[in-house]
Amino acid sequence: MKSSRSALVLAALGIVYGDIGTSPLYAFKEAFTPGHGLTPTPEHVLVTLSALFWAVTLVISIKYVWVVLRHDNDGEGGVLALTALAHRASQSHPRLAAGAIVLGVFAAALFYGDAIITPAISVLSAIEGVAVAAPALSHWVLPITIGILVGLFMVQRHGTGRVGASFGPVTLIWFATLGVLGILSILQTPAVLGALDPRHALQFAVDHPQAAFVLMSAVFLALTGGEALYADMGHFGAWPVRVAWYGLVCPALLLNYFGQGALVMRDPAAAANPFYALAPDWFLWPLVALAAAATVIASQATITGAYSITLQASRLGYLPRIRLLHTSDTERGQIYVPAVNWLMLGGVLLLVVAFGSSSALAAAYGIAVSGTMIVTTLLTVVIAAQRRTKRRLVLIAFLALVFLVECVFFTSNAMKFLHGGWFPLALGALIFVLLTTWRRGSALVAEERTRLDLPMDGCAAALVAGVARVPGTAVYLNSDPGRVPSALLHGLKHFKVLHQRVLFVHIEFLETPYAPPDERVTAVALGGDMHDVRVRFGFREEPDLPKALRQLDASYGVAANLAVTYVVARSSIANGPGRLPAWRAGLYSAMSRQADDPGSYFALPANQVVELGTRVLL
Repeated sequence: MKSSRSALVLAALGIVYGDIGTSPLYAFKEAFTPGHGLTPTPEHVLVTLSALFWAVTLVISIKYVWVVLRHDNDGEGGVLALTALAHRASQSHPRLAAGAIVLGVFAAALFYGDAIITPAISVLSAIEGVAVAAPALSHWVLPITIGILVGLFMVQRHGTGRVGASFGPVTLIWFATLGVLGILSILQTPAVLGALDPRHALQFAVDHPQAAFVLMSAVFLALTGGEALYADMGHFGAWPVRVAWYGLVCPALLLNYFGQGALVMRDPAAAANPFYALAPDWFLWPLVALAAAATVIASQATITGAYSITLQASRLGYLPRIRLLHTSDTERGQIYVPAVNWLMLGGVLLLVVAFGSSSALAAAYGIAVSGTMIVTTLLTVVIAAQRRTKRRLVLIAFLALVFLVECVFFTSNAMKFLHGGWFPLALGALIFVLLTTWRRGSALVAEERTRLDLPMDGCAAALVAGVARVPGTAVYLNSDPGRVPSALLHGLKHFKVLHQRVLFVHIEFLETPYAPPDERVTAVALGGDMHDVRVRFGFREEPDLPKALRQLDASYGVAANLAVTYVVARSSIANGPGRLPAWRAGLYSAMSRQADDPGSYFALPANQVVELGTRVLL
């Protein structure tokens, strides 16, 4: 038992903490760049470290690791899972429930900005160590960075199983190195520990409010990757994530930050790149190699996170059916989404070439992450407010304090809007429009089909009375379980026959990750050997309809595995004035053409699928 728990903790190190674990490469030094106006004096070092220490404590150690990790959706975490929880908790308040959905979708949209910037800034900051070790090779920083990133995205289609096996040990070595380098530096200048006193940061904020406000955008970089703690909880559970944070990650990070501060107090010139300046000359090149490996791991975590959130959004109805490939025969969670992969690669390369340095990219980094953190706090407040517990008010008061702190972080980062902060906001806004357009368009399509289709009650049996029956089973995919699908009506109009057995199958994607096995399939007899069938999948499950329908024979005595024809209705969007603006209707139509076909999406046998078209006006 102990060995399995240790293995989970080690695995959590590699997957969960890759992103935040690379923050020491660029976070502390940003406070002393020209854009933040601080000079590397001992006083300013103590101020920066004090603000950084208490920010990590409040936002990461308490909010995420202690509070937010308690709110799981059947073991799953992430902003969409939290959105589902907040939506269910606020069902008695429709406006609040709708607001929770909007907030969650916007946070999911912002995540893509984070997922694109993280590989760019992480790998670039690591390879900048080449310029420190050998200044003559500084012109190779960008080409090496581009080469690593292209290689990283190229191997995604092969799966991450083999690479992932080494994530934990490499990350363990990385955090151990962070801690040791920090301790060696702190021992030389123990006065740096005075930064543990919050009065350094508070007094500076009182005396120099404008400078303190600008400083917050640099301090916030130490918090990036905090969302991964919650998003990746489903892989390991809350316990390994907490143990890894409190037992190793948090101490190692803080020791390294304080070690960098001690170094700058001794040598202000080291503020240009204090992380690499911590290393002795003999260890500089090995540290560059280790940092590059750590940043690849951090990038991998955000890439797979982008795949997962895309899949979840598709399952929950915010994106069309997405073509994906399973890269493992044993691990269901290992997926590859080609469209997302190549779009991310293009965005990452554009950022690296356009910004050119990790310092320039830092301006664009914080605004997306801080926005997501604010939404997480608000959704947690919604959930907490609906729970009748004695600690509710204490929890809400703490979250209110964190909310104010995060708003300061967001506003401070927003000051860099013209220096790159516009990129994640623009990308987030674009993706938000895509998500909401698909959701709204799909709802209108369903309404139009409801208007055109006939009611199921008593109508289905009467409609087919006297119609010739042919051997076999017909499975009609039905978006509205209360209506006769238009595909059946079209089939009767053209072919004048009906299969001996007819199943109207309505597929539901639940707000929980996995559907209970005993609720997977339910069926109701309609007469005339026709059945209304409900099939349920969780938002993290691979929808295999033929496999699910095999349960009918055992549970209901309905044989659905022999001579089956799957009938699918495909909607085409008609031109003309409708309830959606023309540009939005055109966008929905374009997205629908990119959707994966129902046959492959639901794992239907290709030679048993028949498609019938329906024109719909939005």
